[in-house]
Amino acid sequence: MNIIFVALILIAFGTAAIRQVLWNGDGKAPMEALASGMISAAGDAVTLSIGLIGVMALFLGLMKVIEAGGALRLLSRLLRPLMVRLFPSVPADHPAMGAMILNLSANLLGLGNAATPFGIRAMQELDTLNPRKGTATDAMVLFLAINTSSITILPTTVIALRAAAGSADPAGIVATTIFATVCATIIAIAASILLARLFPVAPGAADGVAQVVKPAASSFDATLSDTRAAPVWASILTLAVLLALVPAMLVFGKAMTVWIVPVVASAFVLFGLARGVAVYEAFVEGAKDAFDVAVRIIPYLVAILVAIGMFRTSGAMDLFIKPLGRITTAFGLPPEALSMAILRSLSGSGAYGYLASLMQDPSIGPDSYLGYLVSTIQGSSETTFYVLAVYFGAVGVRRMRHALAVGLIGDAAGAIMSVIACTVLFAL
Repeated sequence: MNIIFVALILIAFGTAAIRQVLWNGDGKAPMEALASGMISAAGDAVTLSIGLIGVMALFLGLMKVIEAGGALRLLSRLLRPLMVRLFPSVPADHPAMGAMILNLSANLLGLGNAATPFGIRAMQELDTLNPRKGTATDAMVLFLAINTSSITILPTTVIALRAAAGSADPAGIVATTIFATVCATIIAIAASILLARLFPVAPGAADGVAQVVKPAASSFDATLSDTRAAPVWASILTLAVLLALVPAMLVFGKAMTVWIVPVVASAFVLFGLARGVAVYEAFVEGAKDAFDVAVRIIPYLVAILVAIGMFRTSGAMDLFIKPLGRITTAFGLPPEALSMAILRSLSGSGAYGYLASLMQDPSIGPDSYLGYLVSTIQGSSETTFYVLAVYFGAVGVRRMRHALAVGLIGDAAGAIMSVIACTVLFAL
């Protein structure tokens, strides 16, 4: 992120400086526009963060209710019969299987903070099955492929951002997000399996990386050791329903959006009641985190919004993106969305800040086709380079094999499917 931040600022300054030297006196001076854009972007970042508090409190509170009700454990049991077939090289009762299942379950529920430690633990446990330390196994690559394109049912942070930006339909991206993530996940899994056969591990590929020490027992070891699974028929039924959502989202997605927030809130409360959760207390406990989260992200938003604001105001974005954007626009991917798709793979905070800047732009806003598209891209994809660096770095993997290719294929599939879904629902 440091490289991206510095590059944006320096490129913006250089572009504005050249334009200032060539300026003929018409309109606002390029350097004056750059300075005012920086100050405006910094103010917008703080205003946006404060506006996020209410909506984030709502969703964090609801998430806490179902988390306290054991939704993570229930979902992990439902996924287990499918996971043991996707990962035949991982024993069904191995801690790696439990950690992978919990990681994917947390991603499904939008519990990003819970997903990361489970993901790192999964990689550490998978490495105990790795005969060639320092080289990614097929199971590691497949796990990352599913993780980076993971199906998202409720993109809470994007919904909160859209609401803070004044959207009349903040949850309107749920249908497009489900469609894009289901398709991207299927394509990423297929790509991982195919490329694993095309690029097998070379004999003697070990590079002398030291054996990674198995992590000490942690607070979720008891959860990892839970190997109970739902009946196979229940898992198959869940998969069938999930696949049926793909065409359903395109056909009925627009009509369903007005129901999403009320139905989700009611369903989560009923789930908590059925599981014996003190719903009000759990909701309040979860909602408390909203203020801390909003305050914590202010410095990051200020940094990235200022950098992106400089990049756009200086005219550098037009020079870099618009030529290629003229080509992709014909396929429903305007220059701004192309920038979003590229940035999403590189930097999570950068992509979030860029999305925020687009939502705040009066010429775009959250409820235009472009607003829906960039929101869907953000909600249906992951920061591939970050995930690879963190997860592989945790186990000392240097030879990633086909992991990066698979991750980028998943990102590209997510962007393409986002265009298809948003075109059908919001452009036709």
